Amino acid sequence: MLFDFASVLVFTLLGAAFVWVNLLIGRLLRPSNPQLRKLSTYECGEPASGSAWVNFNVRFYFIALIFIIFEVEIAFIFPVAVVFRDWLQNDAGLFAFGAIAVFTLIVFLGLIYDWCKGDLEWVKS
Repeated sequence: MLFDFASVLVFTLLGAAFVWVNLLIGRLLRPSNPQLRKLSTYECGEPASGSAWVNFNVRFYFIALIFIIFEVEIAFIFPVAVVFRDWLQNDAGLFAFGAIAVFTLIVFLGLIYDWCKGDLEWVKS
């Protein structure tokens, strides 16, 4: 039992050592040429104009978050759709369909909640 955990510990230590060794090699091999010009803010080849602290509308993040949620839903449903024919032959098709239907219903209930709450309206009063 403890041997299984030891293998996880060994792989974790090897992974950390791999990262550390690569960072050390990079630090030893890369040139060190600090200049004030290199420390300045880069803005598409143009001189920086204004402050970097800009008020950004949170609605962009919210719409992106909803998009990601539905993309993840598709990523979860796709493997079930691939093996659905095999499940039908093994008399597990109704169970798989019900599980996917419940999963999709939960996601759509979240969408309806956001819609009713008014979070999907771009212009708020």
